[in-house]
Amino acid sequence: MRDDYDPLSFLVIGEGIHVHKRLGPDLLESAYEECLGWRLLRCGIRVRRQVVMPLVFEGYRIRAAYRVDMIVAEQLIVEIKCVERFLPVHEAQLRTYLRMSGLKVGLLFNFKTAVLKDGIRRITV
Repeated sequence: MRDDYDPLSFLVIGEGIHVHKRLGPDLLESAYEECLGWRLLRCGIRVRRQVVMPLVFEGYRIRAAYRVDMIVAEQLIVEIKCVERFLPVHEAQLRTYLRMSGLKVGLLFNFKTAVLKDGIRRITV
């Protein structure tokens, strides 16, 4: 078994591939998020969607500084995109979310690909 094997990431990626195979690459991010969340809930995995996260800046608390697409099992952030290709800003966004949330692993999905495995990045901090 590989040292970086992560059963939760493996499960989420598998469910993402299932969703992509059924829906194809031409929908809005919100449709993929809804369907992936539903598939994970059916697997008995807790999912929070559109999670508002705070930020403290110089003692000033901003209640809704950013919004994470999905937090899976309180362990994994999932960010969903539907773009021609990933840009450095997409990975930077996920890294920021991980750093600010205290979580260590995130998945970046780009559902606007012919084959979803070409549109998945696993990021760790």
